[in-house]
Amino acid sequence: MANPQHTRDRILDAAESLFFHEGITTTGVDRVAARAGVAIVTLYKHFGSKDNLLREVLSRRLLAWTRHWDDAVAAAGSPQERLLAVFDAIETFRASSGPTQWCCFLATASERPAPEAGTSDPVFELLRQDTALVTERLAELAREARCQDPAAVASSLLLLYNGVLSSLLRGAPSDPIAHARGTARLLIGSGVGATAPVQP
Repeated sequence: MANPQHTRDRILDAAESLFFHEGITTTGVDRVAARAGVAIVTLYKHFGSKDNLLREVLSRRLLAWTRHWDDAVAAAGSPQERLLAVFDAIETFRASSGPTQWCCFLATASERPAPEAGTSDPVFELLRQDTALVTERLAELAREARCQDPAAVASSLLLLYNGVLSSLLRGAPSDPIAHARGTARLLIGSGVGATAPVQP
């Protein structure tokens, strides 16, 4: 008898590969089921709909990314290095995630229209959650690094973070993570990132 969790993981693996190599819109659940080696009825039994499947793929990616960032922050030797650890996390996460170049969250946002005002879209809620996680954590780490303006530093690092993800798709510059890390280091050492004491 098939292990339900193993079957679920196979479907998620197949969906992630197809959605973010060939496109979410163009990939039907029949292709996901075929890649996973399951019947379509089995896929629907586990996920109910394509949107639910996409949401679960993104949720799993968010958890995996957070673990990589946690590990990178824990390994950093100073508050400034903890702030720069986001770029180390991109590197290790990318190495563990296979050849997918495009950020799954940015790819999803690029393919789906924004929900109308007053309507709820669980997939977009995850997109917002991902953005909030990155922004709020960068601001917190900037405060720990005694940056003068933690919110401004967080916004600038978020811009660099997004630039890295887009550059990985474009293929230039050849090492966007190193470029972004160097730019972030300069930023932290500038007036915006100077070492003013943090008020409690």
